[in-house]
Amino acid sequence: MNYKLFQAINQAAGHHPFIDGLMVFVTQNALIIYAVALLLMWIFGKDKYKNTVVLATITGVLGLFINFVIGHIYVEPRPFVSHHVNLLVDHSSDASFPSDHGTGAFSLSLAILLRHRKLGIGMILFAVLTGFSRIYVGHHYPFDILGSMFVAIIVSTIVYKISPILHPFSRSIINLYNRIPLGAKNLQNKRKTKNF
Repeated sequence: MNYKLFQAINQAAGHHPFIDGLMVFVTQNALIIYAVALLLMWIFGKDKYKNTVVLATITGVLGLFINFVIGHIYVEPRPFVSHHVNLLVDHSSDASFPSDHGTGAFSLSLAILLRHRKLGIGMILFAVLTGFSRIYVGHHYPFDILGSMFVAIIVSTIVYKISPILHPFSRSIINLYNRIPLGAKNLQNKRKTKNF
């Protein structure tokens, strides 16, 4: 069933230039796009958004760590190792389950969704596209993406539940940033001073 679902998606790869280009772009740049989104939230967002960035980062790192452990316990070969596939982007033949890209995308998205609904919905949709692109280009089976979603749900729920404990850590990072001469609050204060 897993392979059949993979075939149903991957068989279209290499036949539609626009979709191929979009899927390759997403699969290669998804985590960079997430990093840029978090950076913009950090720079331009208020402290509650900065707090979300810290917690989302913790969630993502925890998710990838769990993936690392799973990948050493259960080694699922990549689709292109076991089968003839339409491979659009070269990739190392490491463990396929669960998808690191999927876990990263869903972990960050869920961490944001739990605190900022509208922004989080958009990021979840992009995470779904990221997961689909990983199947489309031939890197993962559908169950690899489902596994990454499961890991992301677990870690995002854990971090959300223990966020009060993590609050002092998050607060200290935000306070440290706000003391930096080029930090957002200091720049705002300088602008206010010039206006008087």
